[in-house]
Amino acid sequence: MTIGMGSEPVDDAASSGAVEAALRWLARRKDGEPLHFLRDAIENPAGEPAAVLRSLVAPTASLVTESRAFAVWGLLVDEIGLAANSRRRTTLRAAFRVPPPGGTAWKATLGDRFRQLMVLPGVFGDPPPTTTTPMHHAWRWSLTALAGRLAEKLVSVPDWRPYLDIGRAAVEVPNERVAWRARAASEGAQPVFVERMLVTAVMHRRTVRRRITERDVIACEDGVDGYDVHAATGWTHDPEDLPVSALWACRVITDHLGDPLLARLRFRRPLRKGERYTFVSEALDGQLEEERKWVNVDVDHHGIAPGGLTIQLTFDSKQLPEACWWYAEQLEFERPRQPPEGDPHLLPVGDGFVRHTFREGCHPREDYGIAFKW
Repeated sequence: MTIGMGSEPVDDAASSGAVEAALRWLARRKDGEPLHFLRDAIENPAGEPAAVLRSLVAPTASLVTESRAFAVWGLLVDEIGLAANSRRRTTLRAAFRVPPPGGTAWKATLGDRFRQLMVLPGVFGDPPPTTTTPMHHAWRWSLTALAGRLAEKLVSVPDWRPYLDIGRAAVEVPNERVAWRARAASEGAQPVFVERMLVTAVMHRRTVRRRITERDVIACEDGVDGYDVHAATGWTHDPEDLPVSALWACRVITDHLGDPLLARLRFRRPLRKGERYTFVSEALDGQLEEERKWVNVDVDHHGIAPGGLTIQLTFDSKQLPEACWWYAEQLEFERPRQPPEGDPHLLPVGDGFVRHTFREGCHPREDYGIAFKW
């Protein structure tokens, strides 16, 4: 048995069957790209990705943590390029969301990605097919072959450096793809594009007591080392009383900003352009008697991907609102206007749990949120 520097068994983990199961799991994920889950598997050993993807990440235990996901991703991309023919290579690129030329973003589900291939001239026949049957056939044959090649390589790679370079190059995201045709960001915008933002607001009476925000971002330039957040109202401006906490993969820095209402969430390491990063923070509000009329997200960066922003509210069971609705790109005086009955913006309050996902994406310099009437 071969043991890496991290004392993780390598040859048992990289069996062909285990690798194929890991690849199938990665390809069927609807909520993120493979590199995101490879990184999660390495940084969070207790999570589901770690259990499923162990066969892929365990052989990189001798590398430093921040290089491991790129190394595995680079090996996967390289092996996809060696697939038997263009039909299989194209199918695998779609399955694992290898960035295509021209910056066109892959869709969320495996089936939708295969449907994107139906318009390619010549690859799957001429004229192009009218169903995804050829893609599914190519997927079945190419997945098993890919898993076998990867299982052999994972236990015998003498030098991971070439795959590190391939992996980093494969996530250099063109501006067109990062921006998804969003409006241009301002010169002072934070240099990240948000792939996913989950905002969970917990209400006390008629105000927000806690606001937990999970973010998956892409760096839009080299050297991005953090993200600025607004402190909640009620802060006394004493650093020890700052109501912003770092919950995952970041640290709160307060002494470098002149604005007393801002805090910086410093990342574990500076990011390269195109690199993805996940972090979680929390804000507490000390003004518990203040009445809130909405929970708002201000897009002060390069935008949020379509379907990437979700806001969910837990209302105080003793203070449920009369009505609740979502809004997009509205001024403050417009937000309190309750939509008419039957309007699709209205959200059912029910037992006090309200959730909305913004399917169209969010543009820089705009505001998106959920408003309510007491």
